[in-house]
Amino acid sequence: MNTTGVLSFTQQAWEQVLAKVKRAVVYLDAACAESLHWGCGSSRLLEAVGSPACYLREFEPAAVGGGAEQPKAVFVLSSLLKGRIVETLRDIICRSHFQYCVVVTAVNHAVHLTANHVPAAAAAELEGQQPVFEQLEEKLCEWMGNMNYTAEVLHIPLLLAPVAPHLALTPAFASLFPLLPQDVHVLNSARPDRRRLGSLAEVDAAALTPELLLQIRCLVSGLSALCEHLGVREECFAVGSLSRIIAADLANFAPAKNRRKTASGRASVVFVDRTLDLTGAVGHHGDNLVEKILAVLPQLPGHTNDVMVNMVELTALQAEEESQNVVVPGCLAQSNNYLSYFFLHQQFLWEQKYISREKSIMIPASEVSSHCGLCRSVRALWKWWCFIQLCIDTRETEFQLFSVLSHSA
Repeated sequence: MNTTGVLSFTQQAWEQVLAKVKRAVVYLDAACAESLHWGCGSSRLLEAVGSPACYLREFEPAAVGGGAEQPKAVFVLSSLLKGRIVETLRDIICRSHFQYCVVVTAVNHAVHLTANHVPAAAAAELEGQQPVFEQLEEKLCEWMGNMNYTAEVLHIPLLLAPVAPHLALTPAFASLFPLLPQDVHVLNSARPDRRRLGSLAEVDAAALTPELLLQIRCLVSGLSALCEHLGVREECFAVGSLSRIIAADLANFAPAKNRRKTASGRASVVFVDRTLDLTGAVGHHGDNLVEKILAVLPQLPGHTNDVMVNMVELTALQAEEESQNVVVPGCLAQSNNYLSYFFLHQQFLWEQKYISREKSIMIPASEVSSHCGLCRSVRALWKWWCFIQLCIDTRETEFQLFSVLSHSA
């Protein structure tokens, strides 16, 4: 994985969003908030908004609308602009006083055409046009109450949450799980007897539900955008039934075909169903600090990949239940100094260095016990120092985004 490319992919995407949010009320869904959390931090968003008031809000049906002194809104969404998402947009805008609305979606317009049942041949003729986005722009003006107001709908690939140099996660697809043998029976219930599936190996895209197919296409859209940013022509490999379908969809994705014609580099992409290694995927062996942190600490509200560190112990407050919400919680993501970004990598390097040194140094038998005990103590102190640094470095501005998403807990 190109470490610099993956990080710049996320940061450049957010720079496009930040260019739109000056003095705007910003509505974020949970997946986009998590990408921001790991990619550049909420402080960058607050700086770009440029208002002393907290204009960050969670995107939900009950979200507070904008007042008369808040004429501009930006909606940053990770999903298709369809169904309940559009209804929520309508409800928020209708009870507000917006005159300028920007809707950012992480999903490509080509996927919106698929979601609206536009045939592939017709979609090919619409290359360069965005009728779905244009229709929604008209609706936004209608909901604002004046067709002369300004509305924009645009696609920005807010796919990744870069957790470590060689690890990027996709919060919007946290619920996407490989198929299990019992899923074959569910798929067969909607198929005629002559076309029943015998096993997972026989499952193809035509056998999946429309909802799952759209979710896969949304993921493929983001992966194609990543490959475009990296300037590579990908070669896909798959292990597992769902991975095989995703790899095939990426290979046949129309925008990806056009991109590959001009790509200068090459890359191999391996898709793996982790249910084939479920023991390794869910096992917690406790042999490193990061694993212990993730296993012991509670989840940060509204997030799927970060934990909440109780900071009350570092203050003079009593560690009582009513004190828990007084102090801003700590977390692993620290985009200000990139400490968390290299945290996992440094843990790996330390383990490797310690193992190699342990193998190469010859120690008298009488000193082996004391030497090992000292090494363990030094490693423990170093690890806990990193952990304390992570806690202390939590910035006050993180609390504003945490407050916005606390309803999702």
